[in-house]
Amino acid sequence: MILGGLQKTTLIDYPGKVAATVFTVGCSFRCPFCHNSELVLPGNGQRGSISEKVFFDFLKKRQNKLDGVCITGGEPTIQPDLVDFIEKIKKLGFLVKLDSNGSRPDVLKKIFDKKLVDFVAMDIKNSPTNYEKACGTKVDIERIKLSVELIKKAGIDYEFRTTVVPGIHREKDFEIIGRWLKGSRNYVLQSFQDQGKILDENMRQKFVQGKKLDLEKIKVKLETYIKKVEIR
Repeated sequence: MILGGLQKTTLIDYPGKVAATVFTVGCSFRCPFCHNSELVLPGNGQRGSISEKVFFDFLKKRQNKLDGVCITGGEPTIQPDLVDFIEKIKKLGFLVKLDSNGSRPDVLKKIFDKKLVDFVAMDIKNSPTNYEKACGTKVDIERIKLSVELIKKAGIDYEFRTTVVPGIHREKDFEIIGRWLKGSRNYVLQSFQDQGKILDENMRQKFVQGKKLDLEKIKVKLETYIKKVEIR
């Protein structure tokens, strides 16, 4: 595993649990509004990376003190040894939450078949017809849809979530997303926060300045289709 960082304690990344968050390097998407460019772009994420040994030495010291581990990125499912990595975490007695963009349903299926994760959070980047606009690259939307169905049927806790970016998203996109995810248990709207750096600085003025979306209004629409909708 190529690890780009470790947050030793978090109370928000794993709902209801005290956890550590480990960041993997590399991503299959190039979302222009991403603020983790050091994890996304090849080469950059190597700086400040930690070894698996350091990570697992830390976990052994935190047994019976932390509930779980969040694996995020970047995109964890592009790591060829992700399954083995999770198995090692589970052997230490931790719950595992996996964050994914859904681009590798084959990896998700393997993980679900082995019952290796306890919670999955999948990013829904946009409505299917506008998915590539949010991802900044070509996307096989059928693979994304397959990941959604695998997660819904996996028998574990999950949430779908969208970082809402004015200029990238339109209000009507969420009507389409609602119909797509109809019957899902939990969907989260996350307001884009400009933290001073994004992956594609050339896009900043196109999708941030002077544009707003009413998340409360969007939430009400989504509740027609989805059991629980949150704003974070």
